[in-house]
Amino acid sequence: MSMGDERGGGKSGLWVFVCGPSGVGKDSVINWAAQQLASRREIVFSRRLVTRPSFPGSDHEEVSRQQLARKLGSGGLVWCWEANGLHYGIEAHYAAQVNAGCVVVVNGSREHASGLHAVAQVRVVHVVAEPGKLAARLEQRGREAPQEVARRLARNALFPDLQADCTIVNEGALQDAGQALADYLVASAG
Repeated sequence: MSMGDERGGGKSGLWVFVCGPSGVGKDSVINWAAQQLASRREIVFSRRLVTRPSFPGSDHEEVSRQQLARKLGSGGLVWCWEANGLHYGIEAHYAAQVNAGCVVVVNGSREHASGLHAVAQVRVVHVVAEPGKLAARLEQRGREAPQEVARRLARNALFPDLQADCTIVNEGALQDAGQALADYLVASAG
């Protein structure tokens, strides 16, 4: 769901939704690219609001469902969605950066991104890895019980043909996938 009209005058920027299945290493790929592009003011990495507890190093701000609903109702969110039983939001102030010509990177959901190709200022990056690697990574991170890991892996069948502007395979060195994302973002900011 998108809120508001991201189209503004002057040079128009882009939203880049980086999506992928649980265990693909999407957070690590995004963080690697963010570190490499820290000096690029025209590339902004958004922080999500998530109805999940945060921990040191989290890429999100913890909010309750009620707080998220209030922000949505008051126009404080430009994007919001639900995935894996959690609710996510991107604050509206990022839309001003897109309107100013920036590329704003969103750690997104495949389900939400699958309906965004009709929005002119949106690009989708799909991070992928083979199923065996996904299962091993989910078990390694230890955040979910075994039945939750199985549910997350089964969810992958719902998105066999996600339309993406860029697909990044994250099966080797993190720097390879991270550099591929950084290169795509720099080209998009061009």
